[in-house]
Amino acid sequence: MSKASKASKKTEADASPTGSSTTLTSIANMLEDHRASIAADFKATFAALELRLDKMQTTITEHGQRMDSLESHAELQDQRIQALEERCDALADHNAKLTAKTIDLESRSRRNNIRIIGLPESIEGPRPTSFFAELLAKVLGDQILQSPPELDRAHRTLTAKPQPGSRPRPVILRLHRYQIKELIIREARKRRGKLQYQGTPIQIFEDYTPEVASERAKYRAVMADLYNLALRPALFFPARLQITLESGVKKRFSSLEEATTFVAKYQQTSRPD
Repeated sequence: MSKASKASKKTEADASPTGSSTTLTSIANMLEDHRASIAADFKATFAALELRLDKMQTTITEHGQRMDSLESHAELQDQRIQALEERCDALADHNAKLTAKTIDLESRSRRNNIRIIGLPESIEGPRPTSFFAELLAKVLGDQILQSPPELDRAHRTLTAKPQPGSRPRPVILRLHRYQIKELIIREARKRRGKLQYQGTPIQIFEDYTPEVASERAKYRAVMADLYNLALRPALFFPARLQITLESGVKKRFSSLEEATTFVAKYQQTSRPD
């Protein structure tokens, strides 16, 4: 081996520890930088997460407060609605009582009234009170009315005058004495379907309020059945049905359903076997 080769190897041997030390230091520095970078990333990430969590916590807190407020308002609204419902029920009950009183008062104001149906329009002329008083005396006869009854008022129902050939408006008469009015109604019931004026069929009824008339109209079918059974029905004010049995016993019904059930049972028992 030459002297030059030996010198080269010695130089490499002498330089090797220093190079290794430099490499380790670089690696350590790189690792430290990498660790610091990772730590910084984690720190930034955690900071962002903490910020988001704080915002979520704030939002949740605000939602909780809003829910508490909504629940409080809902409870308040429930209380108000309950109070309104109670007040509405009380007002409805009060209104029903007032309606019943109004109907009763109107019905009482019509106690002396009668309604005549079928009279041609305008036959009464300029003095309807005198005309209809004489008409009643002529239609019912002097055996029932010895003189024309005293009338307080006489007029047609307050609707538009019908066209020629149309059905005439009913006539409303208010008699001065209730007893005379009852006498006329009783006689009209006896002659139902037989009353005429100058060849024109007429009918005389009580003058009921629309509400009472509607209730009484519900009994028409059952009363027709009772007439056919010869049970002598009578409909008292406002709408109370009474019948007279063959034995003379009187029976009253509290409702239309009760009367309908009675008629059905009576028809079954009265059928021949």
